[in-house]
Amino acid sequence: MGALNLSAVCRSGRFWLALSVAVLSGCSSTMAARVTSFQQWPAGVEGQRYQFVQSNADQSNNLEYRAYQDMVRAAIGATGLVEATGGVKPRFNVVFDYGARATQVVTRQPADPYFYGGGFGGGYYGRGGYGYGRWGYPGYWGPAYVDVPVQAFRNELNLRILDTAAGNAEVYRSSAVALSGQPDLVGTMPILVRAIFDNFPGNNGSERVIRYQMD
Repeated sequence: MGALNLSAVCRSGRFWLALSVAVLSGCSSTMAARVTSFQQWPAGVEGQRYQFVQSNADQSNNLEYRAYQDMVRAAIGATGLVEATGGVKPRFNVVFDYGARATQVVTRQPADPYFYGGGFGGGYYGRGGYGYGRWGYPGYWGPAYVDVPVQAFRNELNLRILDTAAGNAEVYRSSAVALSGQPDLVGTMPILVRAIFDNFPGNNGSERVIRYQMD
């Protein structure tokens, strides 16, 4: 897994369109995650202790949860917090959940010129490049594009940090989402965890897209 490319931050609408193209094409050189974060991070808490708190009973004795917990544990150093051990009372509770579900995205694809009126005897089917005119002769018309709905899978990680010194108030909430062509929490979770803690704690109410280089 390579370095973070911050220049690839873009608006969420463009993200879903671009990512749907990557899902269809099987592109694996990069992976993008959309991150939404809210924070009221307290000052001067570096070195304070935290503990993991399960969000539901299904996470008890769950090997998948433990594997993802290890990923979060490895990335949480960006917060300045230290995991509580040896009976030390923690100040912060860290809660996370995850899942993958089917969704639909729209990808823009070149239209079939024969179906959409191009080709010999057909109408023009686009502009901006070399193509064929109304009667099939070469001209300066490129292929038209159509928006095609396709199935994808939304892999998501949601994480919250609660401050017990402030009545268990929520001081950090973040969600990260990555699309794939099939349910792939195992493959996308390292990216989702990195995205959750990227530039921690960030601005309150921020949403951005981060693209990571893959090995």
